[in-house]
Amino acid sequence: MQPLNILAIETSCDETSASVCSDGKILSNIVATQAIHEQYGGVVPELASRAHMQHILPVVDAALKQAGLPLSDLSAIAYTRSPGLIGALLVGAGVAKSLALALDIPLMAVDHMQAHVLANLIHSPAPSFPFLCLTVSGGHTQIVRCDDPLQMEVIGQTRDDAAGEAYDKSAKLIGLPYPGGPLIDKYAAEGDPLKFSFPEPQIDGLDFSFSGVKTSILYFLQQKQKEDPQFVEKNLADLCASIQHRINSILLGKLRKAAKETGIREICMAGGVSANKGLRRSLQELGVKMNWNVYIPPFEFCTDNAGMIAITAHYKFLAGEFVGLEESAEARS
Repeated sequence: MQPLNILAIETSCDETSASVCSDGKILSNIVATQAIHEQYGGVVPELASRAHMQHILPVVDAALKQAGLPLSDLSAIAYTRSPGLIGALLVGAGVAKSLALALDIPLMAVDHMQAHVLANLIHSPAPSFPFLCLTVSGGHTQIVRCDDPLQMEVIGQTRDDAAGEAYDKSAKLIGLPYPGGPLIDKYAAEGDPLKFSFPEPQIDGLDFSFSGVKTSILYFLQQKQKEDPQFVEKNLADLCASIQHRINSILLGKLRKAAKETGIREICMAGGVSANKGLRRSLQELGVKMNWNVYIPPFEFCTDNAGMIAITAHYKFLAGEFVGLEESAEARS
């Protein structure tokens, strides 16, 4: 029986990625990053689209070569349909549709956020169903209940900024370059997380809010820098550790509440912010305390990548969830 070989393409934001999956096993996961955005302090959509057009074919070629598969051995093509930057999404969708049409094989459209959750199924041990997933990225913060690979429910989400935005905006306030989230994580390792206190928002239910934390950090810094213009430089590690402590405590507090309400002890994390070492460590420590089984994907499957699109497409293929060439990309899910 011929193996189920899927080529997946991810172009939702500023990383061009292609992956080959064979019978649910990731054979390759190639990612081309776009350094051009650093000088602008954030992703510029038009520049992202142009970079995707430059990178997409070499990245697809590299993924196939690393997997050791010719185009003729592919069973299906998958691409990220939503959410994301529409111009960026259209590049990946266009290439995927062209390949599916030329090879006369099925086409699958994948939701980027669903794929982040299913990144937890790439490696063993994998969670059993049902499980809860804290999905944290630059644009989304959600708690998702997953009952099987294609049956998910968002039971909590941010009402304003995402956790990744809170990290990057806080980093900007203290003068760190974009992307600032990883730099906060780096400096926090040497600081005291309890040196400075920032308020925790009182939001009912399982929803999140980070705008108030961001505002409190802004006012705190304005006051301290009036007293001492060198305050940030003198306290950088402690500032980063305190900011990270508050953002992560908000995330884990809601996750703990969700686990208590649902009775689910299979707990996962996904999304770009799940690469944060402080958050990973705190979740693992909380898991031991709460007697949870905790799962976190390897770093390469936390940030935007086609491997997570490929594993999602594997389950979509088995369920017969195919789309036609008329399927359009969407900026929102």
